[in-house]
Amino acid sequence: MIFLTRFGEAARVTMATLLRAAGFALAMAGGVASAQDVGSSAVDIPPWFTDTFLDFREDIRDAARDGRRLMVYFGQDGCPYCRQLMVTNFSQRSIVEKTRKHFVAIALNLWGDRETTWLDGRKMSEKALARHLDVQFTPTLIFFDQRGAVVARLNGYYPPHRFEAVLDYVAGRHERKGSLAAYLARNTRDPASPRLADEPFFLPPPFDLRRTPSGRPLAVLFETTHCGPCDELHRDGFKRQQVHALLERFDVVRFALGARTALTTPDGRTMTAQAWATELNVAFTPTVVFFATDGREAFRIDAYLRPFHLESSLEYVASGAYRDEPSFQRYIQGRADRLRGRGVVVDLWK
Repeated sequence: MIFLTRFGEAARVTMATLLRAAGFALAMAGGVASAQDVGSSAVDIPPWFTDTFLDFREDIRDAARDGRRLMVYFGQDGCPYCRQLMVTNFSQRSIVEKTRKHFVAIALNLWGDRETTWLDGRKMSEKALARHLDVQFTPTLIFFDQRGAVVARLNGYYPPHRFEAVLDYVAGRHERKGSLAAYLARNTRDPASPRLADEPFFLPPPFDLRRTPSGRPLAVLFETTHCGPCDELHRDGFKRQQVHALLERFDVVRFALGARTALTTPDGRTMTAQAWATELNVAFTPTVVFFATDGREAFRIDAYLRPFHLESSLEYVASGAYRDEPSFQRYIQGRADRLRGRGVVVDLWK
């Protein structure tokens, strides 16, 4: 019997190993998983994830036959956010039970070579599929309905209470009633400030965001009140010296998600912040959408980020590196290696 142990690895499993794996799965469901012992480089996948032939047409059909939906996870070893998903989120009983009851979970390696078959019948490697789907952050999770349509996509790590709300949204077929962003706004509340924090580098109104070739790139921040990650961004991320220095290379504007503030978009259209956020499919706060000087979107951050990744994202756009290196993950790896080569201690979680 073949059993998935880590990304890109398969091993023959004895009965004793299966029994140990079953015990681990029960521990995970009970919220007392030994995943706290996972090393800093390895990201172990829960044993209840499904090992398939990676033909997503079949996987979606098989999930639908059982009244479930398909959840596809892209990750990589050495990713602290992936480890946080596995260690923190998938050690909580309610999250594990909901995921196992309502979803078929499949793990893919961002850099993997296993062959996959996409919904249109094309065969490609895991890493080619990741490029095809423009996976820029790990973890990325994509949820499909029974027809193969994408119901929700999480580009990066979501803390447990928000992640569980996403599971409820997809499992409950709530996409028929409204957007994920609206659902999360109604059903999640962070233990956080009831007010939006201001920063001296935010542009004041009127908000004419049209770009000029000789101007600076634009960073558009969408936030909400009662948002713990938003508070952390202001309290920690924006206070870092390197981050602050990079922000000086941008025009930075902030809108409350759902606000009716009037603005002119980078491509010259007049609308409200609420309508623009909906058009941009902003589902998480804080989200930062970057626009190049030609007015086109260059990159975005729409997940929980620690300061190193925030700093890397700003540099990725400010330097123009996104034009030559379409993979943000490769850029981060190269940047970390360069810093370490200069003797700088790099901790991706700090």
